[in-house]
Amino acid sequence: MEDPADARAEPWGEGLHNSNNNASPGGWPGARSGQALAPFGSPTTEPSYLGRVVLEIVESERTYARDLRSIVEGYLGKIIDAEEPVLRPEQVSALFGNIEDIYELSSTLLQNLESCANDPVAVAVCFVTRVRAGTIVGIKGAQGCARLSPHSPCPQSQEFAIYTQYCNNYPSSVAALAECMRSKVQARYLRECQERLRHALPLGAYLLKPVQRILKYHLLLQEIAKHFEHKSGEDYEVVLEAIDTMTCVAWYINDMKRKHEHAIRQQEIQSLLLGWKGPDLTSYGELVLEGTFRVQRVRHERAVFLFDKTLLITKRRGDHYVYKSHIPCSSLMLIESTRDSLCFSLAHYKHGKQQHNLQAKSVEEKRIWTHHIKRLILENHHAIIPQKAKEAILEMDLFYPPRLPRCSPERLKKSWSCQPLGDTVPEPRQGRRQS
Repeated sequence: MEDPADARAEPWGEGLHNSNNNASPGGWPGARSGQALAPFGSPTTEPSYLGRVVLEIVESERTYARDLRSIVEGYLGKIIDAEEPVLRPEQVSALFGNIEDIYELSSTLLQNLESCANDPVAVAVCFVTRVRAGTIVGIKGAQGCARLSPHSPCPQSQEFAIYTQYCNNYPSSVAALAECMRSKVQARYLRECQERLRHALPLGAYLLKPVQRILKYHLLLQEIAKHFEHKSGEDYEVVLEAIDTMTCVAWYINDMKRKHEHAIRQQEIQSLLLGWKGPDLTSYGELVLEGTFRVQRVRHERAVFLFDKTLLITKRRGDHYVYKSHIPCSSLMLIESTRDSLCFSLAHYKHGKQQHNLQAKSVEEKRIWTHHIKRLILENHHAIIPQKAKEAILEMDLFYPPRLPRCSPERLKKSWSCQPLGDTVPEPRQGRRQS
């Protein structure tokens, strides 16, 4: 197989230089004409710290591409070309995922990086242009994208999106590898591949590398910005844009991985739920939170699941969950206790006396649950609530201890916030203990 990384690449922007004494990529608005200066890492000069950072990005990508090639050719290729199949097709698919696509992308990126003459701005452009050429996917509230507003779209290219597929498949890859290791024949075959490649580490360590690499690009680019000489101007803006880009890619992949894991967990809950006669749980949106709470006047703890559109209350019975109650988020009422810092109550706003009085294990757990419950009450309310009003209500949780204590759709009809009522909420009457 011909290594794409060995192919010749056209140099980017010969004869152009930037504010850091380096060749600037051709066609970039900040490019200026003039005599080219010696690039970082040339034989006549000792590389600066910034130059060493750039060299580290290129060298680490070269090592990464080489490791990927060893997986594709030394493992996957050998398995596919074997006269007698050692692994089943479904095992091969789960084990390697789309590793060939990852290798192709890394090889192409390496070509671009090697043509940058160790110029930090040109290196940054390699990442910016990959996203500009790809598909823009809107992502709300990408935390960590410092230069993007909280609700601005976050760029995610088709090229880097292949990492999402790989990361989502990674748990299946780990499971498939564990299955292979339990088979003497398959385990011996994989060890023989490792010995032929002279790898000190087994296959599992190499399959983890793409997950680690995609989450590291923005950190490497941050090192460029940290040691950039002139922290202003168009060249520096290019570096910052590259950081934003790869930070958003990392955030997006982490978010997709989280959603994938939650979807699997949601299916698991559905299969373990007893006595439920409602629709499939997927119709209630994403699983937001799950936890176990002590409940007043109830002998056993309750397992509570908060979805985008409903709150589900169950009781554990062995490995299963027995359905007890559920409340749509559009009808949910939250009552925070002013007497107990760990307690809060939930009820249907039309049946306020039928409350579920929950006790969290810590103040932080209560804060997280009440915050997300308020958010979902606001998002599911039938009336259109101004975005600034929603943000103001939720931001109060971050700066002020909850004095309130009621937040419900009915109350939102009268005002766009949860009004404190003091301790006017009557304590529920003591009744027969439930199971």
